[in-house]
Amino acid sequence: MKKLLAALLMGASLLTAAPGVSAQEQQLRIGTLVPKNSLYHRQLMLVGEAWRTAQGGGKYLVFPDGSQGGEADMVRRMRIGQMQGALMSVVGLREIEPSIAALQAMPLMFRSWDEVDYVREKIRPAMEQKFLAQGFVVLAWGDAGWVRFFSKKPARHPDDYKSMKFFAWGGEVEQQEIMKRLGYTPVPLETADILPAIQTGMIDAVPSTPYFALATQVYNTAGHMLDLNWAPIVGAFVVTKKSWDAMTPATQQAMRAASAKAGVEIRAQARKEVDEAVAAMQKRGLTVNTPNAEQLQAWTALAERLHPQIRGRMVPADTFDEVVGHLKDYRAGKR
Repeated sequence: MKKLLAALLMGASLLTAAPGVSAQEQQLRIGTLVPKNSLYHRQLMLVGEAWRTAQGGGKYLVFPDGSQGGEADMVRRMRIGQMQGALMSVVGLREIEPSIAALQAMPLMFRSWDEVDYVREKIRPAMEQKFLAQGFVVLAWGDAGWVRFFSKKPARHPDDYKSMKFFAWGGEVEQQEIMKRLGYTPVPLETADILPAIQTGMIDAVPSTPYFALATQVYNTAGHMLDLNWAPIVGAFVVTKKSWDAMTPATQQAMRAASAKAGVEIRAQARKEVDEAVAAMQKRGLTVNTPNAEQLQAWTALAERLHPQIRGRMVPADTFDEVVGHLKDYRAGKR
């Protein structure tokens, strides 16, 4: 009995000391595809500093350059506890909540960043609740520029791309099926495979933001860019609810403030860097191909053909309709 009581007392003393230990030993492992030392990576590191200060210690590790796999891999790692957070585009976020695809998977739907901001803020509260129900906390929203088409050969008309092999995200099966039905050739790959694939001829065209094309040197092989804002790349910084619940209220407050600031900075700088990246690539040999009025009309017609196939497949029908409704309100001046 005395030995049992002594063991219980020792256990109690360890439990009493546990909160201080766990605060220092708590670990946040954050994955992302963004390049090391890029704007996005630097902002994630600043969030980490705020977390460590509020937490009173702990390990905050960021794994850039897709070192933890593609975005779908990151979601799986978070779900099994190998990672606690990620900065991802809609490609990965839709693995958690499919309706988020409405911000990125509707080509030529958005005409400006103002429209993207307006719609995002309209759907954000409900969207964040959907993520929470899936076990994830959204801490910041960002974007990375407009998708442009980079190719080895000059192209201005939608039909010009039908003879090319197109990069497609491996996890977006619905997108690949739609492309095939329209006469295009998708090649499913992970983002880290883009550069070797374009260099070896495995693919001929890459839908990419200018910043990514510059940072990865894709433009050196795919030296033609179509001057058309096909769709915005939208993303978010999320952490698992389990890791969030383990933080103190003060740490949560510090994380929200630092993450919100990072989101604002990412959106402002990323949009500015689109034009800067294009200018830098042009100085190094990139050819920018601008479609004429007839070619633009063909792209609009293609997008109009795509929308009914995307609605209910890549984007839930109710969310698709909600976005269309918000855009109509914005354009009618109801903002």
